[in-house]
Amino acid sequence: MIIQPIVEGHGEVAAVPVLLRRFQQELGAYHFQIARPIRRKRSELVTEEQLRRSVRLALGIPECSGILILFDSDDDCPAVLGPQIQRWAQIEARAIPCEVVLAHREYEAWFLSALESLRNFGGIKPDAISHSAPETIRNCKGALEHYMIVGDSYSPTVDQADFTSRFDVARAYRTCRSFRRITTAFENLVRATGHEIEIWPPNHWQQS
Repeated sequence: MIIQPIVEGHGEVAAVPVLLRRFQQELGAYHFQIARPIRRKRSELVTEEQLRRSVRLALGIPECSGILILFDSDDDCPAVLGPQIQRWAQIEARAIPCEVVLAHREYEAWFLSALESLRNFGGIKPDAISHSAPETIRNCKGALEHYMIVGDSYSPTVDQADFTSRFDVARAYRTCRSFRRITTAFENLVRATGHEIEIWPPNHWQQS
C-alpha cells in the first residue's frame, strides 16, 4: 500500500515524505509506504480540470491506497479553498481516499512556530525564539531568514527537508491550525488502509 503525495514546490518534494515518515514513526504504522511526491504548479492545483488530471496520475501509481494534496494557501483562505479542492479531488479519486491540506500561509510557518528546536541548525541563530502567530505572516520564507545568521539564507530545495527532519512537530501542532489539519489528514489516510489507531496525535503533542 502506498500514500501518494501531490505537492507544489520543489522543496516539498523532498520535505513532505520526511514529515509523513516522522508521523509514521510516531504512530508505529509501517504497513504502507510514502511515495515520492508528484509536483504540480499551483495553478494546476486550483483549477478543477488540472487538479483532477493530477489525481488521475496519482491513481495510476501501483498500490495507491490514499492521496495527500499539500500546497501553500498564500493569501487564500484555507477554509474556503480547501473544501473546494477536496470536492474535486474526491470526485476523481472515487473510492480512494484523498485529503487536501493548505499550509497557511506557507509550509515554512510551521518552522517559525518551533524555532527553538532549530537553533544552531541550518543557519538559525542560537537565540532564535518561535513566532507566536506564524500563520499570520506573509512571506514566511523571508521571515525565516530574519532568524538566520547574517550571510546565511533559506533555500527550500536545500533546507526544507533538513528543517522538516528536526523541527518540533508538537510545538507546530499546538501553534498552527494548518499543521493540525495535516495530522488529521494523515490519520484519515492511515485509517483508510485498515490500521486501527487508538491515540493520535500523541498525548505529549498537546501538552505545553
